[in-house]
Amino acid sequence: MDTDTDTDTATATASSPHGARLALRGAVLGHAGTAVVDGIDLDVEPGEVLTVVGPSGCGKSTLLRTLAGLLPALGGSVTVDERPVTGPGADRALVFQEDALLPWRTVRGNVELPLAIRGVPRAGRRAAAEDWLERVGLSAHTGAYPHRISGGQRQRVQLARALAGRPRAVLMDEPFGALDAQTRAGMQRLLTDVLRGTGATVVFVTHDVEEAIHLGDRVALLGTGRVLPVPRPRDRDGGSDPATGALRRAVLESLRT
Repeated sequence: MDTDTDTDTATATASSPHGARLALRGAVLGHAGTAVVDGIDLDVEPGEVLTVVGPSGCGKSTLLRTLAGLLPALGGSVTVDERPVTGPGADRALVFQEDALLPWRTVRGNVELPLAIRGVPRAGRRAAAEDWLERVGLSAHTGAYPHRISGGQRQRVQLARALAGRPRAVLMDEPFGALDAQTRAGMQRLLTDVLRGTGATVVFVTHDVEEAIHLGDRVALLGTGRVLPVPRPRDRDGGSDPATGALRRAVLESLRT
């Protein structure tokens, strides 16, 4: 492994002020030769948070895995910064609903793992891990093992691990879906806070309509071809805002189809 080259790549990624531009043109998405999404056109602008909603089975997770390079498109084109997606890359990080932490590695060790794989020297990856664990409020748990911390804390570790490598796009597959309502609201606030200043583009899949509206700059209604802007300024409740109410009704209607 060329450590100098990988370290230079990590440094360049860390200094990049812009998120990635993601685009699909007539893309057919699926697996094992079976199409789940047929002919989708979608643009995700650099640095925006695009939330994605749709009925179960409409291809939301398939979309994320295709953007991550884990599934090849069955047709059309899928690009990152106008370059075809041909496989996984350090410029994209995927965050699952299940925390997927390695039980034999400490909290810090889990956050360091992707940096170690890329050849970042030990001192650099430890500093990055400790910095991100502080940002997500886990600096007191760096030496703990995953089974010793709560579900919400494990999701914080997964978020820190995803962001430690300074990806230009973060792809999130219902990361807070298994959390209780209070913990989920806290994670939503944390996500908004820690993303500020990273410049990362985010594609966030959710079944929760309020989460989609609260977190997103735009909401993609998968299966309808519609991508709707979220009214500004953000209103957590949005109960009295007619534009937010209209968006909520449109999202709910798309879930009934």
